Amino acid sequence: MSKHLDSVYLSSRLTLAVASGLLSFFAYPKPGLWPLIFVSVAGLLISVRGATVARAALVGFAGGFAFYASQCWWLSQYLGPLPLVALSCIQALWVGLGLALYALARRHTKTIFGSSILFASLWMAREWASTHIPYGGYPWSRLAMSQSESPLSGWVYFGGFSLLGLVVALLSALVVEWLPSFWAKRSEGLTSRRSFAAPILVLLLAVLVPSLPPIANAKAQLDVAAIQGNANAGLFANTRRGEILENHLDATYELLRNEPSRKLDLIVWPENASDLSPIVDLQARQWISDLVNVDAKAPLAFGTITSNGSDLFNSSFLWEPGIGITDQYDKKRPVPFAEYVPDREFWNQLAPDLIGLIYRDYAFGERDAIYEVNGQKLGVLICFEVAIDEIFYELSDQGATAILSQTNNADFGRTDQAWQQLAIAKLRSIETGLALVNASTVGPSAIYDRGGQLLDKSGAFERDYLVAKIGLTDTKTPAMIFGRYLDYVNLAMLGLAFAWMLWRSILEQRRPRA
Repeated sequence: MSKHLDSVYLSSRLTLAVASGLLSFFAYPKPGLWPLIFVSVAGLLISVRGATVARAALVGFAGGFAFYASQCWWLSQYLGPLPLVALSCIQALWVGLGLALYALARRHTKTIFGSSILFASLWMAREWASTHIPYGGYPWSRLAMSQSESPLSGWVYFGGFSLLGLVVALLSALVVEWLPSFWAKRSEGLTSRRSFAAPILVLLLAVLVPSLPPIANAKAQLDVAAIQGNANAGLFANTRRGEILENHLDATYELLRNEPSRKLDLIVWPENASDLSPIVDLQARQWISDLVNVDAKAPLAFGTITSNGSDLFNSSFLWEPGIGITDQYDKKRPVPFAEYVPDREFWNQLAPDLIGLIYRDYAFGERDAIYEVNGQKLGVLICFEVAIDEIFYELSDQGATAILSQTNNADFGRTDQAWQQLAIAKLRSIETGLALVNASTVGPSAIYDRGGQLLDKSGAFERDYLVAKIGLTDTKTPAMIFGRYLDYVNLAMLGLAFAWMLWRSILEQRRPRA
């Protein structure tokens, strides 16, 4: 093959990979054209089919960069383009590695299903690695997160985000592997109705299985309100002292005026809803006390910043009528390079201006994430923790009967970030089988009943309140019981498969040649 033709093939692969990666933007919210994720993944697979390991790594890196940068461009809203480029490069390295391993191992697979499950398994392993390494990983942009409005969303009930991602990757790969064989048989006149039997059966199973999850019976109900103060609570917001707290107070009093006869069991404010901590600010303490004890006469969960000695925490409080603060949760997984800087001295040498903008480091919380309201255990998480699998396993283990997700999306403006997060929240409700209250500073906010049923939703950048009765249950889904082991089983199976391939290669090299 001439060098010119060789370069044309490489440029074609790179073009397809980048185009496929960019296409993924439209599959995730806010565009939400979820079928396009299959086209995106299929394109990435086609771009490395038959490529050498080195080329698959290069092409995979290019496609992976486009894949992440196109979806997560909102990262550049408050810290500029450098964090987006750096994050996309790290994620692209994982994509490149995964596709290089696929190119290496595919020569050992002889069947359509074998090649497809290899690709899907490697994609699943790659997602696990990128959501854990480095610094706790980046748990966004998993394939499952594009499927909140898809008929496939129910797969998370059986095995969590990893299983749904595996299904999406497998279906994409099966199409890519099956079509060439089908067209070859068709050109030879060998196709028949039976040629469509297998793909139709696979498609039916993929769609019908996620329609099976039952919705657990509610053992109790909770009348909850989520408050969206439409407060400019961004990292660099130049707001008047106490303005964010006042916004949420105003929205709450609007609810009380409009529905004076409603007996609320719980009011949920977002992350950072009180810019004045009632622990140290007497005015904030009085305002919240009057609201909870006199006007609402209902418990209030709200977010604020707290300190303990030199440690700073992104915290949530539970304030109960006639008692005061009865519980506190400190965010266990602050976001690296946003809420803290790992290895600050090292990174400060590389980008001192950027690192200097993140002037305070939040500590990692160690308190349990359960609030008890009306004798019921409610799981609490803050913002990006909604994307972390282990957070939900822990809440399930602690007996949570519903989930409170308090978030602040003000830093990301009118980008897609908040809609992506809301889609994740819905999938978590399906995955856990629990009701989920997602309260945002600027929206959109939503309340989901058990199994992801939408009860109420707000728009973005408007003051609003949501009210609904949610069902409470302690029934655990298969995802909460078995799903946590799925990634490790997949990693172990891949390890055994590659060990077998290596052993087989060694034997072939030792075999005497005729």
